[in-house]
Amino acid sequence: MLRIYTICLFSLFAVITDAQSYFPPNNSSNWDTISPSSLNWCQEKIDSLYAFLDSNNTKSFILLKNGKIVLEHYFNGHTDTSYWYWASAGKTVVSFLVGIAQEEGFLDIGDTTSNFLGNGWTSCSLEEEEKITIRNQLSMTTGLDDGVADPYCTIDTSLQYFSEAGSRWAYHNGPYTLLRPVLENAVGQNINLYAFQKMLNPIGMDGFFSYEGYNNIFFSTSRSMARFGLLIQNNGSWDGNDILSDADYFNQMVNTSQPLNESYGYLWWLNGKSSFMLPQTQVVFEGSLFPNAPNDVIAALGKNGQIINVVPSENLVWIRMGEATNTSLIEASLNIDVWNYINDFECVSSTLESTEISTKKTLLKVVDIFGKEVKPSHNRPLFYIYDDGSVKKKIVLE
Repeated sequence: MLRIYTICLFSLFAVITDAQSYFPPNNSSNWDTISPSSLNWCQEKIDSLYAFLDSNNTKSFILLKNGKIVLEHYFNGHTDTSYWYWASAGKTVVSFLVGIAQEEGFLDIGDTTSNFLGNGWTSCSLEEEEKITIRNQLSMTTGLDDGVADPYCTIDTSLQYFSEAGSRWAYHNGPYTLLRPVLENAVGQNINLYAFQKMLNPIGMDGFFSYEGYNNIFFSTSRSMARFGLLIQNNGSWDGNDILSDADYFNQMVNTSQPLNESYGYLWWLNGKSSFMLPQTQVVFEGSLFPNAPNDVIAALGKNGQIINVVPSENLVWIRMGEATNTSLIEASLNIDVWNYINDFECVSSTLESTEISTKKTLLKVVDIFGKEVKPSHNRPLFYIYDDGSVKKKIVLE
């Protein structure tokens, strides 16, 4: 009996190991897939999501599970080779590159920004300006006034003192955009060359930064956006290659960066916190940013619904590219809407899929399809492992 039980567990955990070790090959369009039916996802519910996305000006949607593509759909003439802008979701790429530059010794995020831009990059006094650090730029706490006529402007006259650095959180694009020259001056290279050498090429990603007016915008294909999400899911490592090996910086990047907005890291949005703030307001809202999503969601959010969601606990990544659905700078409501559909993907049956379990057996544990021990109240396929070595698959309805 013990031998059968051991074989069952070995089989389950072999699936886990294989699932967590998959990365799509570089310089290839080949990408392993998982069928939605193997996850007990109903096609008609997936089609409902696609209809919703189509009606909301979507260009592309990709969902990865364990690195493999489960869903990939393009709309309105967009294809897997079409480039599209990331808007503010691209801030996260800059954050990642700053971490690499710090790891290589080119800068320290505690450095004053003036070390790399020179004195007078703002209209503040030198004493006020000197207190602004790279960390403040990463965490949106520069203290510069986001209520100026053009908050995207990076000219000194538009970068005005409002409060001491670190004392106020405000979603302000101008100071963020200046991270590009900070990075370039620190490493002595154009950001596109540095990004290609340090991140894009090693993970098979395409893309480039371009100035659009004052804004520093990243463009890429949808699959490249998904690759970046997979890189974040794996803590900055790609198929055994540490792209960013500074674990301290990575953890700071994807966790609360300051006490003012718990749901903001280093240019990443965070779920599962007790409160959050949004762009263009100083209101602190109670509760999670995405109340219907897993608490550990790490999100890149950009204007017009450019979205990456990374869920480390579920080895899941999904991305959406497209055009405007409303006037919000980050489209948090669209993120919530998509999660409503994802949460409803599973096929629901009114009866158990397997035979009733004998009361004479002793239940040892319940695991999901990836071998993770769970409570049997989850509405998903589960494996019940018994002391006689048997394994029963059931769907337990909530």
